[in-house]
Amino acid sequence: MNRLRRWSGRIAIAGAAVFTLLWLAWLLLPKPELLPEGATFSRVLLDAHGRVLHLTLSADGKYRLPARLDELSPELLAATMELEDRRFFAHAGTDPRSLLRAAWGSMTGQRLGGGSTLTMQFARLRWHLHTRTLGGKMVQVFRAVQLERHYGKRAIAEAYFTFAPYGGNVEGAAAASLLWCGKPARELTLREAVALSVIPQSPAARWPRAKERRASHTAAQLRLMTRLRAARGEPADALDGEFALRPAAVPREAPHLARRLIAGERAATTLNREQQRILETSITDFLARWRAQGLRNAAAILVHAPTREVRAYVGSAGFLDARIAGQVDGVTARRSPGSALKPFTYALALDAGLIHPRTLLDDAPRRFAGYNPENSDRGFLGPIPAAEALRRSRNVPAVELLARLPGGGLDRFLRDSGVRLDRAPGYYGLALALGGAEVSLEELAMLYAMLATDGVPRPLVLHARPAASHFSDETPRLSAAARWLTLDALRAESPVPGLVWKTGTSHGFRDNWACGVAGDWVLCVWLGNFDSTPMPGMFARDTAVPLLIQSATRLGLRGSAARRPPEIADVKVCPISGGLAGPHCPHGTSAPFIGGVSPITQCAVHREILVDSATGLRVVRDDGRPGLRREVREFWPAHRLEQFRRAGLARTAPPRLETAAASAGPPPRIVSPQPALTYVLRPGAGHKNAIPLEAEAGADVRELHWFAGPRYLGMSKPSQPLLWTPEPGRWQIEALDDAGRAARVAVNVTREKQ
Repeated sequence: MNRLRRWSGRIAIAGAAVFTLLWLAWLLLPKPELLPEGATFSRVLLDAHGRVLHLTLSADGKYRLPARLDELSPELLAATMELEDRRFFAHAGTDPRSLLRAAWGSMTGQRLGGGSTLTMQFARLRWHLHTRTLGGKMVQVFRAVQLERHYGKRAIAEAYFTFAPYGGNVEGAAAASLLWCGKPARELTLREAVALSVIPQSPAARWPRAKERRASHTAAQLRLMTRLRAARGEPADALDGEFALRPAAVPREAPHLARRLIAGERAATTLNREQQRILETSITDFLARWRAQGLRNAAAILVHAPTREVRAYVGSAGFLDARIAGQVDGVTARRSPGSALKPFTYALALDAGLIHPRTLLDDAPRRFAGYNPENSDRGFLGPIPAAEALRRSRNVPAVELLARLPGGGLDRFLRDSGVRLDRAPGYYGLALALGGAEVSLEELAMLYAMLATDGVPRPLVLHARPAASHFSDETPRLSAAARWLTLDALRAESPVPGLVWKTGTSHGFRDNWACGVAGDWVLCVWLGNFDSTPMPGMFARDTAVPLLIQSATRLGLRGSAARRPPEIADVKVCPISGGLAGPHCPHGTSAPFIGGVSPITQCAVHREILVDSATGLRVVRDDGRPGLRREVREFWPAHRLEQFRRAGLARTAPPRLETAAASAGPPPRIVSPQPALTYVLRPGAGHKNAIPLEAEAGADVRELHWFAGPRYLGMSKPSQPLLWTPEPGRWQIEALDDAGRAARVAVNVTREKQ
């Protein structure tokens, strides 16, 4: 008995020592890195609802996404644990019962399952172990225990579901679910979960694209479904083994934005997957019809204007198409916008009180200090209301307004609104009105979103959680009244309710633009070629507008005019001159004015005069002679009469006065030369050094006489310039009309330095 007690004590002590040693060994196990060294992941672009738009390969050529248990379907977890490790949450890395069962099956030739736990399987993947030998198996057990010592079950399970092989170059349940089922892992059904769970046991034979996949996969799938149904008390289903995975295409939507935004593992954007797909398809379909005419490429951006969130972003017609340089991002590329900036010149002129919608502007040949703008049709329409000039995109009126804008004009406005202009302020001059500076499609969309909403410049939002904007100034750059009147001027017949747009065709037909506003939506499109190959004769109205309308229709964009601001009042104006209707205007029409801002000038065109029936001459006063009659006649300045004549619009000049001395009309107004400029004579330029002498004169003027100081220069008609080649110096230029009325300007003329 004593000997038994002594041996029992020794055994207890030895057992305690062994336990202590094992416990110390457990405590002293070094902590390994959970993930393989240098592990990289696919980068993913998500839409606003968390759906995958774009998936890239990892650095080692795998489709691999981090797995989180709360983002995996419960069915996938249940199926995997049932197949691989039922007691995963009960063991410490190895399961002795499973190991003994597997060993017995190996000795007896029975199929009793493997002995590896989920932790052991991850250890094999993590350290690339060869576990078919006893030594390899022991290393696998050691590594599994080491992982369990330092990491929780959740972390180990997530690591397994991240690196488990699902066939081909697909690793992890998240990537496998996207590519083999076309959906996120959290949305997997039971049959989909089972079909995926059996792949890691034999990934080469069971992945969906394997040639011999069907038999092996079907049998494994049926066995697992049978076990799961038995565990749940459900009857067997003969179709359980017949379910087949249907591989989906690798998500490759919005590739330009993906390249732009993806810096880490994932980028959450404001895009809407459905709208992105619609816009991409619309561009593809449109170009398929126009490619024979030379249109090969396009870009587009859709913006929710109130939030400035970008909902669709198409950088080119084909990211992988090298023939069109498809990897260039047409949304950020800087190109000439043509006339697409005209609405902002118009809006600034409204706010500056230079015009109202019915103000007459001159669409006629005009020189602006050596700049001679022309219209795209090479023609001129003569005097035209401002709103119509904008709607018909006339160039000369836009340049005239830009020349009159105060405070830095359009150049200052664009810079203050966040548009990046590469040259110094003032460099672009009046050419800015017609696309003289390069802007991006993104910047145009930003400007039109400002026009459509609150007039405050804010950058477009691409990230679902955007960084703080560097635009802290919330001051509107355009008033509500100017924005409303500008959009109202652009309204035209459209198959899309509420859609208004403005086009732009760059010089040389290299770029076609169209920017549309429909309620809260702004859609901007560009057509052209990244190598700047011209598209002769193709105007934006014929190409970009149809693409805009097609895309807006497919997107279901709808809009109505914004509520009219209270500061806009209807005023009765003369429909011919645009001035406030006077007592002699034949009839009046209603025009919207901005209270306290719009110019208030009464119509000076329609006047009542006395005409002597015998001579047909105008009489200054009623002197009682017989045959006098009263008539209302139009009094247009000579330059306007000439514009009407050139445009083919009949306008009759009023009768001449009985005596020129009795005239009390306005004196001439010299428009060239301009006193603010210094004119430079270039050696050898010859007649190119000539300065045009030009003035606007009253309707009764037939001749203008020009003087430089005391020297007589010559005579011209009011509608025609007189060319003068000066000598260097300071000159006093005088224009004298045939009624004795005069105007004077002082100009500087210098010689170019050698």
